[in-house]
Amino acid sequence: MQYRNFPMVPRVIFGRGSFNQIQEILTPKRVNTKAPFIFLVDEVFQDNPWLIDRIPLRFLDQIIFVSAEEEPKTSQVDALVEELKSRFTQNPSGIIGIGGGTLLDMAKAVAIMLTNEGSAADYQGWDLVSNEAVYHVGIPTISGTGAEVSRTTVLTGPEKKLGINSDFTPFDQVMLDPELTRGLPQNQWFYTGMDCYIHCIESLTGTYLNAFSQSYGEKALELCRNVFLEKNVRDEDSEDKLMMASWHGGMSIAYSQVGVAHAMSYGLSYLLGTKHGIGNCIVFNHLEEFYPQGVSEFKKMVRKHDIEIPTGICKDLTDKEFDKMIDIALMLVPLWENALGKNWQEIITREKLKNMYKKM
Repeated sequence: MQYRNFPMVPRVIFGRGSFNQIQEILTPKRVNTKAPFIFLVDEVFQDNPWLIDRIPLRFLDQIIFVSAEEEPKTSQVDALVEELKSRFTQNPSGIIGIGGGTLLDMAKAVAIMLTNEGSAADYQGWDLVSNEAVYHVGIPTISGTGAEVSRTTVLTGPEKKLGINSDFTPFDQVMLDPELTRGLPQNQWFYTGMDCYIHCIESLTGTYLNAFSQSYGEKALELCRNVFLEKNVRDEDSEDKLMMASWHGGMSIAYSQVGVAHAMSYGLSYLLGTKHGIGNCIVFNHLEEFYPQGVSEFKKMVRKHDIEIPTGICKDLTDKEFDKMIDIALMLVPLWENALGKNWQEIITREKLKNMYKKM
């Protein structure tokens, strides 16, 4: 049997206020004064001096603010890479992503495409990247996606929504500072946290499950239950725990996979632009057939935190639009195989998927 030799993030720093050590971490990685560090930062922080003023800009270093209103696109990545190549005479010393999953995925993709020719769309798939990425750092400001630890960068391309899954995708350095998650709106905090919870349910009930995935998944699930079911307040302790749940949740799928919710939410995202976290919640809310215990617990969390899960988002879609969503979902073969086994196509037909989407 041939086992996969997956890479992990080689360096990680955790702790409240650890963001203050960013200059100490980056300085040894500077190639020279003409090779800048490029900070890709969620534009919600544009007028937030508490964070922006702590970014240590030197020489040609630059902050580029990026909107996270939409899921990251291959065209966005291509445009950013072209801009950087035209502006500087050599590749950056590093790409630093500061934000939620969108910014982290953007940073990973830009770092890869600076050293690989063509469009980011050419690399959507598994193990298509040939050249090592530029040094890249992930600094999450939202907890739940697991993007800080995963070997994929999820992108919407002209034909599909699919990640660049490669050994060169994981960050070289991750900074986990729970202070950076303060002030998140309740809905955003919940939807992104549920991305982690759903990761865990899909991993722990999947056919790909193994002791490696199980050990991380069970810890992440325990932390999610503590934050979303047992605790009654959002405090520093819950910020710390949710950040570690995100890390462990991401690790739990490194050696396994996600499942039905993620496969179907990719279809929603591609066609309707639904954000990843909320899309997972919309889908998972209707998956009692596949994850009865997980969905029951999810609905308790929804009630406890007074969250409204959107409904009716597919009610006006045409047959052609349903077909496109179904095409996108069915491309994700490893997810279906993990969820339902090698005979998944006998269970998941196009008609069944269409009827499931209609409930949403």
